[in-house]
Amino acid sequence: MLRWTRYAFFSTASCAALLFSLTFGVKGAVAQQRTDPMAADNVQRGAKVYAANCTFCHGPTAKGAVGPSLIDSALVRHDHNGDQIAPLLHRGRIEKGMPSFSTLTQDQVSDVVAFLHARILFTDSRETEGPRGGYQKQQLLTGNAHAGEAYFNDRGQCAQCHNVKGDLAGIAAKYQPTELEGRILYPRGKASTAIVTLRDGSQHAGKLLHVDPFYVAIEDANGNYHSWNVSGLKVVVNDPLEKHRQLLATYTNKDVHDLFAYLETLK
Repeated sequence: MLRWTRYAFFSTASCAALLFSLTFGVKGAVAQQRTDPMAADNVQRGAKVYAANCTFCHGPTAKGAVGPSLIDSALVRHDHNGDQIAPLLHRGRIEKGMPSFSTLTQDQVSDVVAFLHARILFTDSRETEGPRGGYQKQQLLTGNAHAGEAYFNDRGQCAQCHNVKGDLAGIAAKYQPTELEGRILYPRGKASTAIVTLRDGSQHAGKLLHVDPFYVAIEDANGNYHSWNVSGLKVVVNDPLEKHRQLLATYTNKDVHDLFAYLETLK
């Protein structure tokens, strides 16, 4: 009788624990399903259309195969409800080996768009140090484009060196959102150059390789390396990015976000 009582107590406790585990386990599974971007019906449909048409080039998870990764694609990450992806699917990129998928219906294209965005969210959420491909445009658009345009033309003096119909034309489509925002702060451009005047008055000009209070080194137009002790020499450095470096000390967070929002309109 004693053994039965102990057994009954154990069984009741075990059942309660099992019921608790099942109940909250199911709830947890449902919650996880609700937050899993790959679980949506349109995403599942899009996965099938993608598998039938795109897997060979871009891989089953859109991370690339013989073709480029769509997870890291600036065009895909800039897309909003298919405004970038749909036209590309319909016209293709014949010059790059991508055929036209003009036979896909509007619903199929919409499902493929949903699948690609879900793949990005799925991939980004599993990166331990932040999304390796960068954030989607909508996640970074916290600034005001009109304020960014005003900053570009006035206080930032960007228009003195850049032209939105020239060197910046279509810049929003060229770079992923995070890369574009990063280039505002740390732009890449032409290398600095230097003119070194020696004691005999002769001058040497070229790409600046190194300069400090003791030595200067350049590469001339023929690719030859030269270096000198700067004592008694005149060194004139031309840094095309000097104005950008000066702006780093004056930018506010709002300036950067507004300027990014404006540059994102340049497609």
